[in-house]
Amino acid sequence: MAERKTAPATTAVAPALDGDAALRLDNQLCFALYSASLAMTKAYKPLLDALGLTYPQYLVMLVLWEHGMLSVSELGERLFLDSGTLTPLLKRMEAGGWLARVRSLEDERRVMVSLTPAGRKLKARAARVPECMLQASGCSLEELAALSAQVRQFRSRLTG
Repeated sequence: MAERKTAPATTAVAPALDGDAALRLDNQLCFALYSASLAMTKAYKPLLDALGLTYPQYLVMLVLWEHGMLSVSELGERLFLDSGTLTPLLKRMEAGGWLARVRSLEDERRVMVSLTPAGRKLKARAARVPECMLQASGCSLEELAALSAQVRQFRSRLTG
């Protein structure tokens, strides 16, 4: 007997919805995630404005503070961004003095991205951002860690 394949995951919060209920905005997981992302970005804005960073720039800085130097492609993989989106962002950050882009000596097709002294110094000022966001969320650290793990697992399922 052949094994039955399971149906792909639905975007609706309640998978058994039918008819009009399946097309209600509040029943869409995609909208819950999208609107939560907008709210998260809005909450970050005043904190990041004080650092002179946009939210995407902050994400780049987080990766570079963690890893030091990465190629543009490695950075894009880590942030789920293509080079067409990432390159202009990196150019603006380089002009702002936070990072440097140099061609790899081993393979000149690869562009390496590293922090400048100003970019490394910014880390100390950014250190309060996670605590401020934890307070703004009204959640415990454990709740946010569990939610983050669930969202990463969900992303992994969607990306295969």
